[in-house]
Amino acid sequence: MSILQEYSLNFNPRMKVNFEGGDLTSDAGLLLYKSFDHKLGFSETVKELLVVNDNVIHRDHPNSDVVIQKIYQHVAGYHTDDHADDLHVEPLLTAILAKERLASQPTLSRLHAKSGDLTIQSLEKITEELQRRVYKAKPESYVIFDVDSSGFIAHGEQDCAEYNAHYQQNGFHPLFCFDGLTGDCLKAELRPGNVYTSRDVATFMKPLFNRYEALAPDAFILVRGDSGFATPELYELVEAKKKHYIIRLKANACLQSKAQSIADEKLDGTSLDKHQVYYAEFQYQAKKWNCERRVVVKMEKPAGELLFNFTYIVTTLDLSPEDIIRIYCNRGKMENFIKEAKNGFACQKMSSTHFQANELKLQISMLAYNFNNWFRRLCLPDKIQPSRMETIRTNLVKIAAKLVRSGGYWTWKLCSSCVYKNAFKQTLENICRMPQLE
Repeated sequence: MSILQEYSLNFNPRMKVNFEGGDLTSDAGLLLYKSFDHKLGFSETVKELLVVNDNVIHRDHPNSDVVIQKIYQHVAGYHTDDHADDLHVEPLLTAILAKERLASQPTLSRLHAKSGDLTIQSLEKITEELQRRVYKAKPESYVIFDVDSSGFIAHGEQDCAEYNAHYQQNGFHPLFCFDGLTGDCLKAELRPGNVYTSRDVATFMKPLFNRYEALAPDAFILVRGDSGFATPELYELVEAKKKHYIIRLKANACLQSKAQSIADEKLDGTSLDKHQVYYAEFQYQAKKWNCERRVVVKMEKPAGELLFNFTYIVTTLDLSPEDIIRIYCNRGKMENFIKEAKNGFACQKMSSTHFQANELKLQISMLAYNFNNWFRRLCLPDKIQPSRMETIRTNLVKIAAKLVRSGGYWTWKLCSSCVYKNAFKQTLENICRMPQLE
């Protein structure tokens, strides 16, 4: 028999609190995600395609169930494996996952220990299959492959955690590719901390082109990246696939000479106190390039200064230099996607000793990110659709509810004073109207 422990409140001695409220949850909004999961076939796809080199079949929690549990934990904001021990009988999570008890922290850690290349590849196939279904529901005719890297700080002795001079920290240097229009994470790869930004980027990107040949064969595809990805291997890959790119170039003496001669002609010497901006283009071939390519330059002189600042872009697009620069500048959204994955899904928390265990954590975090991004695009009302995960979690997930069992039915009684009840209802209606995606 458990002893009821109550806590008094100093502002009013007649008020007390305890943690014996019964079948209550603070995460009722996960019911919306589970409804979307059913329409998308999310959990079933994970169960069907996940591959783990593990021959134990008598466990209460199969590896696929553990992955699904971790994804729902990410959505609810419970990112660490240790949270599983505190949530082991949480009524809503156990209900939507059809479990009497959730998998414990040691069970989650066991999955990480068993992961390998086949597990990582299977998670990529799961993402590819689910993205195909989302595209079937909401086709996209334009796709921007925004490629970028990031810095993940490491703590302690971890495999492949090396010092990165750019980020000035010891850790990892993962590579990402997002769709710049939808925010979908198309691919992520964990790398040692000391590798250069563009290392193996062509190998990284090639499977994406192959995927989209089947997924959206008529889509207009543009690769966009900063100067860290100005590498001939990437240019040649994109050109071979008959697609397009907009990639920034690092300044060098040859580019500077070409741009300066143009700037000298355009400079308005009578208006040196005014801000001046000009655009131009020229053909250029670096020593390692196999041909000449079109380079667009933005020449900007701040008011009161004598010298121009130059921005160089190499591209295959046949648009005006001003439009090329504008499209490139929109790649700032990529930083927001990475920030969303970090702040909303803790993708940077590489807490395991072994590299492949951390790689698995990254893949699961990004699958949770995509699960939410698809939910946001297909289900949320237009007014809150642009919201980030932290806002969605606060408004729609963190809703108090009580479970009432009666006559064989389970009724979740949500908080009567919920501020966002109308958004909850509209989201549920949107999900109900969705066709079953196959």
